[in-house]
Amino acid sequence: MKRIKQIDIKGALALAGTFTFLCSCAKACILPFLTLYFRQLGLTPAMTGIIMGTKHLISLVWSPVASLLSKHYNKRRVVITGSLVCSAAVSLVLLLLPSADVPRQTSYCNMSDLSTSPAAGLDDNLLLTSAGPPMSSTPTHAEVTTAPVSQTNVTLPANTGNTKPAPVLTSKASLYMLQQPQHVNETHPHLSQMNVSVVANDSLGEPNINSSVIHGSASPLPPPVRNKRSQANSESEDRQQEKTEENEEYRFEFMGSLKTMDVQHQLFFLMLILVSLWESVSAPLEWTADDGLYEYLDFADASDRYGSTGVWGLLGAACGVGGAGLLVSQLNCLIAGQTPRSAVHFYCYAGLVALALPVVAFLPLYLNKKRDRANGLLKAVQLVRGHPRALLCAATSLLVGIAGSVVDNFLLWQMQDHGSSELHMAASLALALLSQAAFPLLVGRVSRVFSPGRVLLVGAAGLALQCLYYSFLWGPWAALPAQLLSCFSSGALLWAVKVQSEDVATLGAERSVRRVYQALSGDLGAGLGSFAGGFVVQRFGLAWLFRGAAAGLTVWCLCLPLLQWKAPRQRRINYSRLLAADASEASDSESEQERDWLDKAMEDDKSHNNCGRRINH
Repeated sequence: MKRIKQIDIKGALALAGTFTFLCSCAKACILPFLTLYFRQLGLTPAMTGIIMGTKHLISLVWSPVASLLSKHYNKRRVVITGSLVCSAAVSLVLLLLPSADVPRQTSYCNMSDLSTSPAAGLDDNLLLTSAGPPMSSTPTHAEVTTAPVSQTNVTLPANTGNTKPAPVLTSKASLYMLQQPQHVNETHPHLSQMNVSVVANDSLGEPNINSSVIHGSASPLPPPVRNKRSQANSESEDRQQEKTEENEEYRFEFMGSLKTMDVQHQLFFLMLILVSLWESVSAPLEWTADDGLYEYLDFADASDRYGSTGVWGLLGAACGVGGAGLLVSQLNCLIAGQTPRSAVHFYCYAGLVALALPVVAFLPLYLNKKRDRANGLLKAVQLVRGHPRALLCAATSLLVGIAGSVVDNFLLWQMQDHGSSELHMAASLALALLSQAAFPLLVGRVSRVFSPGRVLLVGAAGLALQCLYYSFLWGPWAALPAQLLSCFSSGALLWAVKVQSEDVATLGAERSVRRVYQALSGDLGAGLGSFAGGFVVQRFGLAWLFRGAAAGLTVWCLCLPLLQWKAPRQRRINYSRLLAADASEASDSESEQERDWLDKAMEDDKSHNNCGRRINH
């Protein structure tokens, strides 16, 4: 006789909680600071928004598909292990991308810790630098401010139009001259203060250029061109020849378009590809492990204890973001003279993923082939669509996801602009997560005062107030008071969505309905918010982005009570709850009538059974 293996529910929950804690801790080490890393590399807000939006949309589509395939082929443990290993590897590959040659925000980092100066790589005879801004207004006559340091004097015509001077070699002795203030004649507005020294000769009316800056070539200045028409014809022929060469490269070379782009756009596309690959390998992790745990507990008739692992995810995220930020803030700007300290976030992520790998071997997973989760999700969508109040909750989740992505992507940018270091950022994010985890302690009191619909309204209003507060930051620690409101914004919204899912769903479909709301908020809403937020920051700035998000949520909060009042109430009788409820928990009005109806039905059923037995006798 085959021996039945006893199921250890407490041990299974302990393993699942440990795995959830480690995975959440690993993600929190890197994901909140990922957009800050993009900014340090030199990406624009629009580029950052496109990358993050693509990441969320990939998760929206690929997470359920990958989880379904892993269940169909019974490869859940293999998928979880492969997802952890591949995500850690791809995250380290991101560190290999060089930064773009554009100005970067490094105000939180002490630049005096850099081991190399900006001119450390200069040659003894050559200086590589960039031209300064164009002149706006100068005196009518040029003034001689420095002595000539070059023996090369090139005479330009008095009216050069928009023709730019070609670069020439600059000796090391001219370094002092380039740093001194110089004055250029108005007739040559294209000449910069940072790259030329002009000697005026009133008798000739033409300036003499003594020195300039090389930008990558050592070709001498071309001779003066007197015929402008022939010069324009030659320039047009050169442009046509360049276009034909570019077309040939597009036709015959692989990724020719990427080669012809500037460094910033090359970095953007490479980062977009790597982040998309990273999300593709890490997206199946959460859904696959979650499905296996739920089916394991459901097989052991302990599905009611499934939600106990959620709080471990919040605690792990708080420990991850706080620990990584504290560690990075104690380091110099460059580690070992060449590695930026922001790379520590990626190393912490890879290390915690390695710690989670041994837990996967003992993770409680079960395969229930009778459950078809694809049909469950479609049924959940139909349930939400057919319920007016569920649709209002879905719309609120979508808008909250859009506003939440604004906070997740660009709050650290706003804090950095006001002098916050990574220590301030980490403390702020950890406080928000701990405040959100504390909301279950207040559920009993909140549910007595407010209905789930009112709690949903309070959560959206709390997030709007947070966004408005973020737009008026004034110091490094200024964001901390607003993070305490996460208990009544994110925490209250999660609880209201959970209650709404239980009210709408039929027996066994509560989890699928909850996932529909999570996809609307965490994936679809976050993706749309990332796309829109990046372009808004690019056009109007960070402060107006948060103010716009606050205004949008405020308008919705004003309309939501009216829509909830107009929406009809549809209550479903949950017979499993009705049978398990005590008399003290039930109300004196509805529950008594429902119990009377159920008792009568059971009495009739018993009477029919007794009659059948008497007839048989």
